[in-house]
Amino acid sequence: MKKRLVVIGNGMAGMRTVEELLVAAPDRYAITVFGAEPYGNYNRIMLSSVLCGEKNIEDIVINHRQWYVDNGITLHAGDAKTVVRIDRRNKRVYAQDGTVAGYDRLLIATGSKAVIPDIAGNALDGVISFRDIVDVNKMLAYSRSHSNAVVLGGGLLGLEAANGLLIQGMKVTVVHSNDVLLNRQMDKTAGKLLQAELEQRGLKFKMAAKLTQLAGDATGHVKAVVFDDGSELDCDLFVMAIGVRPNIALAQAAGLYCGRGIVVNDTLQSYDPSIYAVGECIQHRGDTFGLVAPLFEQAKVCANHLSAHGAAQYITLPAATKLKVTGIQLFSVGEFLGDADSESIYLSDPAAGIYKKLVIKANKLIGAVLYGDTTDGSWYQELLEQAQSIADIREQLIFGKAYVSDG
Repeated sequence: MKKRLVVIGNGMAGMRTVEELLVAAPDRYAITVFGAEPYGNYNRIMLSSVLCGEKNIEDIVINHRQWYVDNGITLHAGDAKTVVRIDRRNKRVYAQDGTVAGYDRLLIATGSKAVIPDIAGNALDGVISFRDIVDVNKMLAYSRSHSNAVVLGGGLLGLEAANGLLIQGMKVTVVHSNDVLLNRQMDKTAGKLLQAELEQRGLKFKMAAKLTQLAGDATGHVKAVVFDDGSELDCDLFVMAIGVRPNIALAQAAGLYCGRGIVVNDTLQSYDPSIYAVGECIQHRGDTFGLVAPLFEQAKVCANHLSAHGAAQYITLPAATKLKVTGIQLFSVGEFLGDADSESIYLSDPAAGIYKKLVIKANKLIGAVLYGDTTDGSWYQELLEQAQSIADIREQLIFGKAYVSDG
């Protein structure tokens, strides 16, 4: 008889694990999936492309409902099917509408939730986050009937939201708490080049800013953003994109050991040997995750153990940063700011909009920032991950792989 695998979360990490498992051990489990959204599995990182008009919702669906049927997977999708309780003693999960499923193995892939700033007015109409299809549809609807959008957050998600709203015809201002865009992924030089290019496209920025409240009109709809310097911005749509937090409330209520996320070992197993977890909801060796590459690697390792092959271990590698804004080339990886014991090599061509910075320590590449020309990004990442000595190619390294090979 097949063992029972229940998956809580129908997102990219959970379903990638199921896909890997169907290849590794297609007959091992009877699989039941619970998802809070009323769709099949879709590519969340492509939501910005939907907002831009480059794709529609159908284009970003990874697994349609028929895929679940074809693979013998029971899918419970929609808000009423949200799992609200895990009974670890009896190995059952309970959905909001009373649906119950027993498990031999449980996989938690509940993802993350948007960080909501603790400011007056954050519950006004017209104030949203940028996390799912519902949010995108709201932004598209506002773009057809309103003019002024303010995006809080100059990180990857915020800039992608701002760019999409700009393309849809809104006047957009990005508000960022730092004086450098993508300050967690870029150094100051690259961040300023990015800001200049986005300003040329029509985006406006209020940098190193601190907002104090969102002001509403008589109907309870946002109308303005108020800052600590007394200035205001007209606002019909306020998009919050200042980060995410692991969604661990369900795991905590079940008594699973959690830190910032659900704590897992190198096999993606929680402190309960029957329960595994992957994706943005986990904490592994102190790290939490927000990019897709580590999530897919976690899925591969987790499936390896769920299939009883039990050989793989998850190792956190430096994740590379890319911005999904058409025509803008940027890449960063590793310790790109460096430290007192590192050295940096630079190549700068402001007229061409090209900037490269490589950070070296003990004859090894430990970080890189590329702007305007990212051709060698994957090669630099490979050198970094493999901790190869660059002593013999140090003088040519900044010019890229082709130059080194020719040399």
